[in-house]
Amino acid sequence: MRDYRLGILVHGDNHFVVRGPRPDPETARALVHHWSVIQIGQATPVALALWTISSKEFHEDLEWAVVVPGEQKISPAVQQLLDEIAARGVAIDFLT
Repeated sequence: MRDYRLGILVHGDNHFVVRGPRPDPETARALVHHWSVIQIGQATPVALALWTISSKEFHEDLEWAVVVPGEQKISPAVQQLLDEIAARGVAIDFLT
């Protein structure tokens, strides 16, 4: 059975609202790389098939968050969102 929980994957000043289980660090980095590099016509690797980018979601429904370091700082809007979900008790994984 697939796990369709909603989360946010943050990479520097970019972020993705994602449906799928909370990824482990290696998978989070692979997802960021896969979604950050434009690859026209390339299929999603089987190992990443559990995760999909989602749109038109409510921030109140976010159940997990993973922050992957990037070259840019987290944008103020995304930082505010992270602060809001942390206040609701959502654990945020900050990878190094």
